[in-house]
Amino acid sequence: MLQSFFGLFCISAFCLLVSLTGTNAECPLEFNPQRVVVRYGGSVSVDCSTNITHKGIGWEASEGPVPTNRDQNLITWRVSSLRQWDIKPICYINYDGPQCEKNLPITIYKTPDSVSINTADHTGPMIYFSTYKLQCDVVNVAPVQNLIVKWYKGETLMHNETFIYFIMTPVNTTSILQIIADRSDDGVQYRCEAELELGAEGPQPPPAVTSEPIQMTVVYPPQHISLVETIEKIDGEVSLNCTVAANPTATYTWHSEHLKETRSSSVLSSSTLSPGNYTCTAKNLLGDSSKVFIINSAVASIFYKINFPQNWFYTINVVHSNNQTNINHRQAIL
Repeated sequence: MLQSFFGLFCISAFCLLVSLTGTNAECPLEFNPQRVVVRYGGSVSVDCSTNITHKGIGWEASEGPVPTNRDQNLITWRVSSLRQWDIKPICYINYDGPQCEKNLPITIYKTPDSVSINTADHTGPMIYFSTYKLQCDVVNVAPVQNLIVKWYKGETLMHNETFIYFIMTPVNTTSILQIIADRSDDGVQYRCEAELELGAEGPQPPPAVTSEPIQMTVVYPPQHISLVETIEKIDGEVSLNCTVAANPTATYTWHSEHLKETRSSSVLSSSTLSPGNYTCTAKNLLGDSSKVFIINSAVASIFYKINFPQNWFYTINVVHSNNQTNINHRQAIL
């Protein structure tokens, strides 16, 4: 039913043979809705209308065509289960001018059959400060040009990837995330999410399928944040804490001229530790880290309030012995 008009178009001495076919910006047809997004196998219904007197209006489509109708100004294209990926519905109208046509913007989508994540070309624990690739496989999704793959570390969005292919039918695709293994990655879960961004006419929120998470294992050496710590010893127990994160777990050794025996715990606590330097070394298969604790002997400040009788002179000797304070005094009358 689509027709073309051929004629001569002349400017001054030049004449051109032109073809006036259906699609043009002034075609007196309107769609409702103006654009449709349909899930594969879903139903669709679109009205095509005009406000002019015409000689026939209809729909051409590989599914659900509507024959030319001369009596109505509105006709509806309906399909109960749309299963043709490359369908291109066209509404056309015949009137005093040449026949014109209007293509219906339509997107048919399908969410992925599966989304999975794995470590590409690697098995086992990751080594600190080495580079690795995480791979997200998206199976049987359409259209791929509307696909966004989102990468998450825990609940933090790390990266988005879009695709420049223009393919209407379902495809399998892959997204790669390159990471440098860090101690903060140990025990953390990564996941990827395949989301179809289909615009305002599409479902809201956009349909998405998320992979099962993959938990990272990273081996890394111990590393103290502070390499020197000073402690003022007044009275009571002193605690030296050398604990540091490491995978595998670190072993500890202590060195000091004041230690009479070997210590292997991460915390050294005692009320008999003498002032001086104590060095702790944490070590595993990937490296070691040492920290120095300096114990200083602190002198307590003692304040006395004494009321002197008028015209008396006191000489006071303060003696500290065995945690006792004795005040010896003698008095003299001025």
